[in-house]
Amino acid sequence: MNWFTRTLTSSIGRKLVMSLTGLFLCSFLVVHLIGNFQLLKTDSGEAFNAYAKFMTTFPLIKFISYGLYAGILLHIIQGILLTLENGKARPVAYAYSKAGDTSSWASRNMGLLGTVIFLFLAGHMTQFWGRMHFGEMPMVNLANGDSVKDLYKITMEAFAQPIMVALYVLAMVALAFHLLHGFKSAFQTLGLTHKKYTPTIETLGYVFAIVIPAAFAVIPILVFLMTNK
Repeated sequence: MNWFTRTLTSSIGRKLVMSLTGLFLCSFLVVHLIGNFQLLKTDSGEAFNAYAKFMTTFPLIKFISYGLYAGILLHIIQGILLTLENGKARPVAYAYSKAGDTSSWASRNMGLLGTVIFLFLAGHMTQFWGRMHFGEMPMVNLANGDSVKDLYKITMEAFAQPIMVALYVLAMVALAFHLLHGFKSAFQTLGLTHKKYTPTIETLGYVFAIVIPAAFAVIPILVFLMTNK
């Protein structure tokens, strides 16, 4: 196991873990976005609460969620370690970051972007995930008679506050820049580069990095407008 440990703790190994966990988390973003769109249905939260119940009670989803939590932790830890390594390799922080540099702003500031996203995740999970699992919440009956925690109500209340909407949108901007570099970088680290396919991957990465965060950001804005007519 020593070779395995050395590989994962090496710079290349850490980048490999970052790539795999990053792509896994990209798939989670799509699923989570589909769930969030249920907030926009005019059904008093029926679809969103049913979705939340399914995601927290279905055995297979619960099992996958443990992998999600592990993936988030690994991604954060490896990201911190890589940022520290890069800082040691360049004692004069970003002295090369000037106009005309071939590297993107996002690639030079992945540590900063990651920190903003981490702070958002910590607050987001405390306010919604933590309260859903461990806190006190109002209850509501679904059309099928099931009594569930009314996550829809507390989400709508949160998005009725302009400061919450602003912070959410800011976090999505950080996520977009993070994905602009991270998506393409993940495929490069995995060795999935080819002159024929790389342009397509890069285009897909740009589309994903813009469309997914933008869609997430639009939802709280629309909720705010709906609840503050």
